[in-house]
Amino acid sequence: MKQSRLTSILIATAISIASTGPAAAQNSAQDSVWRNPQNSVHVRIDACGAGRCGTVIWANDKAKADSARGGTPNLVGTQLFRDFHQTSPQLWTGKVFVPDLNRTFSGTGTVINANTLVARGCVLGNIGCKSQTWTRIP
Repeated sequence: MKQSRLTSILIATAISIASTGPAAAQNSAQDSVWRNPQNSVHVRIDACGAGRCGTVIWANDKAKADSARGGTPNLVGTQLFRDFHQTSPQLWTGKVFVPDLNRTFSGTGTVINANTLVARGCVLGNIGCKSQTWTRIP
């Protein structure tokens, strides 16, 4: 799997988890916005149903082009994170739509603190895994 595709999976995972952790408790009435390590995608996390969802609110030109090549022509406005729920005090799981692949995967994330989270995604089971650290945008 291409690096950018696995990166997209991790991005989605990280953002979804971060907004439902300690930071969300502190700002439960506010939206939270997170950026990936490359600062190429920003996602807003909001409540949706009983869980949390994340929608792309900004992306750089490269991220938009990668998304379009994968079959998602309008990256901004796309809901990448769906139905994220807390499974332990700092761990969240849910579904992640990866625009580069035009597919949905399971994802997890670990909240480190109110402004930092580590997202982990795997291509299959525990094979081809990668982690990324995400940062809250003030």
